[in-house]
Amino acid sequence: MGSVLRAKSMYDRITIAIDGSDEAKYAAKRGLELALTLNATVDALYVVPQKSLQLTQTTEEQTRLRDRGEAFLSEIEELASEIDYPIVTALSEGKPAVQISKHASDQNTNLIIIGRQGITGLGKRFLGGVSEQVLYQSDVPVFVIPDTDQITEYCRILIPTDGSGNAEVAAPFGATIAQFYDSEIHVLNVVDIQAAGGVFNAGGLEKEFIERLEARGQKAVKRTVTGIDDTTPNANVQTNIKRMTSFEGVAAGIREYAEGNDIDLIVMGSHGRSNLRRQLLGNVASTILRTVDVPVLIVKRT
Repeated sequence: MGSVLRAKSMYDRITIAIDGSDEAKYAAKRGLELALTLNATVDALYVVPQKSLQLTQTTEEQTRLRDRGEAFLSEIEELASEIDYPIVTALSEGKPAVQISKHASDQNTNLIIIGRQGITGLGKRFLGGVSEQVLYQSDVPVFVIPDTDQITEYCRILIPTDGSGNAEVAAPFGATIAQFYDSEIHVLNVVDIQAAGGVFNAGGLEKEFIERLEARGQKAVKRTVTGIDDTTPNANVQTNIKRMTSFEGVAAGIREYAEGNDIDLIVMGSHGRSNLRRQLLGNVASTILRTVDVPVLIVKRT
């Protein structure tokens, strides 16, 4: 019972950010299903872009922009009514990423849900500009849902770890979702042989050196499992060390593992050991967000 109460308090309020695109509407539908399972209060937020308002010349044009936003919010209300789940809608104005982050902070939101591809997308696999800015600006965990996602239950959750605090902080967030879905949790460390040995001499690495890398990976996995046990003591946890010898690196190893093990959700920190000082989203997380076809929950170390 105690762990259930902790789970509810971790995700008791969710903000679903929409922009009127089909991708955002799809993400909202999946987000509502998640909120229903987590029993979370939901805010649906539409931000009238500041740039659009600046292009208007009359009050009537500004009103039409606001009415358009209200119409998009009404669509989300209809989605919520289909599953008989009450939501609160909000309309604001300004820079979308700034307003989404501000709303989440003001409302004590535990989770932001957003589509991977925004309204300006060209059919390619990349994050919409607003989505990426929210990931950069907000300290609240961000649940990114691709428009290719068909998953309604998160039966297998992957938590990659490199041993950094940024990676380990994600573990309780993944474990909480696993508790509600009775999910199998996979904890993975990818040993990047090429990065460890350098481009020219990776093939000649001593066996003992590779074993030390894998031993370090095992320690990272063990620490992450401990974090999971603290949140969900009886979780079904699988552990794995994956060796990558190609030049594609850690992100490719995570993607291959996710595809090979039918992973439904990836939960990870925003930065890894090698890029703690970067101000942008970590290379591994950024690549995963752009290349996998399952939802990704990004947790930032604060």
